Amino acid sequence: MDINEKIRKRYDRASSLYDILEQPMEIMTLKRWRTEVMKELQGDVLEIGVGTGKNIQYYPDNINVTAIDFSEKMLEKAREKSDIYNKKVKLIHMDAQNMEFPDNSFDCVFTTCVFCSVPDPVKGLKEIKRVCKGDGKIIMIEHERSENRAIGLLMDIFNPLTLNLYGANINRRTVDNIKKAGFTKIDVTNLKSDILKKIVIHNFKN
Repeated sequence: MDINEKIRKRYDRASSLYDILEQPMEIMTLKRWRTEVMKELQGDVLEIGVGTGKNIQYYPDNINVTAIDFSEKMLEKAREKSDIYNKKVKLIHMDAQNMEFPDNSFDCVFTTCVFCSVPDPVKGLKEIKRVCKGDGKIIMIEHERSENRAIGLLMDIFNPLTLNLYGANINRRTVDNIKKAGFTKIDVTNLKSDILKKIVIHNFKN
């Protein structure tokens, strides 16, 4: 079984408990930043890694949203939320590393805590670069390994647990991966110490 299939199965397995597992982080800070990110979206929008659909209730009504995830079980939860909140969103089973959209398809692309779990994050980021318009915007709320020696070490120690439990690497260096994908115009804001970050990328094809 390849790594993509392993991660997919872990998220399928965790789908019924995923919202519960993430509730502490949600209460501490994530809910606030989800709502803030939604205010910046416009036009044709792509959400990468919609998961159980935690962002769906916050989608503005004046945007056209396509949302993808590579776990069908997670998408089932997202579909339930789209019905509950009466939000129009095109939900598609698709791998962020191999998207089927044409080049320059979207005005905005956004993620919330996704690139900890994409098996090949640089490949996934290059795909985002391809499908987002050059004058568009990429907005990411992502966590990564702390540069604090003690905290970073703890994240390294616990990473095998979270990875095997539900497929998330808590010690990724996502900003470095973004640079490896060829992005240069990157604005990074620390939201919670140096672990949770808001990352905005724009004008990246000019």
